[in-house]
Amino acid sequence: MKKVGLAFLAIYLFLAAAFFIEVKPAKTEAKTYRVGVLTLMRHPALDQIYRGYKDELKKSGMKIKIDFLNANNDQSNLKTMSEKLVNSSDQVLFGITTPSSQALANATKTKPIVLGAVTDPQGAGLVKSTTHPGKNITGVSDQAPIKQQLKLVKRFVPKLKKLGIIYTSSDSSAVAGYKQIVKDCQQMGISYQAYSISNSNDLNQVSQQMLTKVDAVIVPTDNTIAGAMRTLVKNANAAKKPVFPAAGSMVKDGGVATYGVDQYELGQIGAKMTIQILKGKKPGNMAIRYVTHGTPYLNLKEVKKLGLKVPASFLAEAKKKGEIYK
Repeated sequence: MKKVGLAFLAIYLFLAAAFFIEVKPAKTEAKTYRVGVLTLMRHPALDQIYRGYKDELKKSGMKIKIDFLNANNDQSNLKTMSEKLVNSSDQVLFGITTPSSQALANATKTKPIVLGAVTDPQGAGLVKSTTHPGKNITGVSDQAPIKQQLKLVKRFVPKLKKLGIIYTSSDSSAVAGYKQIVKDCQQMGISYQAYSISNSNDLNQVSQQMLTKVDAVIVPTDNTIAGAMRTLVKNANAAKKPVFPAAGSMVKDGGVATYGVDQYELGQIGAKMTIQILKGKKPGNMAIRYVTHGTPYLNLKEVKKLGLKVPASFLAEAKKKGEIYK
């Protein structure tokens, strides 16, 4: 009997000890989110947007997998790839450029879409208004500070008689930028002549023709020309005419100077909006975001090559707040 009693006592003590032992809960796996990214093509400005987007998503601490597709400037690819992303398990889609965003919008009316670098979202037919987009779309605009850019052109070329504007007629963002340049030129009393291209194959011939008739060139936000800047810069340098593009990356590729929108910052803003949507916010209730200040960009190598004088105040500003390429 004693042995049985001792056995029961041992079992009792074991169960009592087990009751008081702290049981650690099993670690729960962090939820994995998926986002799809569609870009029209690869060039430095668009690459900066994607880099800013990726970095900001990573900073959020959320576990996010990115499905990235590049259409290589092919409209048929845009349609196929947008449908692929819409039919995937991606919860939010990010369109880099207007054509990419339009392709995504045509493919779905329900899955959330964040616009990345769409100059005129309302004019492109993507949203009802910039303050209340409605439905499944919101995002960020890369609208450039054009008046600021035109004033800069006049500071670099004080004897400017005629300004050349070149843009891609098949790119709605470029067309929107061209129209704004024309409007601001008229308000500021700047004489201009506009030239359009259908694709990058036209750029060599059209730019050569333009450069015989103008004193300087301005380029709006234009992905086709950004991807072929070397052609434009080669011809402009041969004619000893400066090019003032919309984006800082285009200044790096041979433009003289600009007040441009920070492309990396555009990507960051797009990522922050994506995170808000993943957390439950409705895109249709989120106003289109804008970068409200232009960042100064300067290419000193081009300045020297063309024999230009840099306005002292702009040089100081670029050193303090912007980018200088040497």
